[in-house]
Amino acid sequence: MEHTSFQSQGRFAQVPPGLRVYAIGDVHGRADLLSQLFTAIDADLAANPAPRAMQIFLGDYIDRGPDSRDVLNLLIARSQHHETIFLKGNHEVLIEQFLRRPELLATWRQVGGIQTLLSYGMRPSFNPDAAEQAALAQQLAYALPPAHRELFGNLKRSFTCGDFFFVHAGIRPGVPLSEQTDDDLFWIRERFLKCTDKFEKIIVHGHTPVAEVEFHSNRINVDTGAFATGRLSCLRIEADNILWFTGKRVGAARLYL
Repeated sequence: MEHTSFQSQGRFAQVPPGLRVYAIGDVHGRADLLSQLFTAIDADLAANPAPRAMQIFLGDYIDRGPDSRDVLNLLIARSQHHETIFLKGNHEVLIEQFLRRPELLATWRQVGGIQTLLSYGMRPSFNPDAAEQAALAQQLAYALPPAHRELFGNLKRSFTCGDFFFVHAGIRPGVPLSEQTDDDLFWIRERFLKCTDKFEKIIVHGHTPVAEVEFHSNRINVDTGAFATGRLSCLRIEADNILWFTGKRVGAARLYL
């Protein structure tokens, strides 16, 4: 097992007593990997029962991979039997924008939107004109099951638990967590990623793919590019102990607040 730690002063970051948190990185249409991860989480819960277990999904459920529709079905089914928190990612923003403004298809398709349309049974042409774009938006609106619409409509901007702040992309340094904008929570990259200052809490995020789960003194990146790498990663936080697993690889970490 790999171990990560940062020397500092103070106490270790932790979640409330009696709670175990699983935080899952960007799924991006990989229903196969999500199903495998659920099996791993269930096995962990069976072998190591917890008084309360919460599963937090960091956004970007759709696009790029082949099975966006099936991913949403798996998430909805999971929520019926487990305590779940679903955060919004920038790709959920993009599908909402496309439904309102079909002319944005050109932008959405550059980041995997066509794969989502295909998963709902649509067959767009290579270069759809304005009329086809509008028709595709109407077809998608009709094809979205009510449960999928409800999921999209209830996505959270962020979630705070103990000493951890869960969010899709990150936060803007120097701005209180309570005052972060949607643009930063869903889209920010460089200014956040390059910041080495301590934040109010440890930021757990996805959005920017990395080769392995990354631990920094102020943040943890859980996005290991599942759609391209075949590796969907998860954090397991209980008290001040952090485990991560990607397939059969497992590591441990502790971070000072």
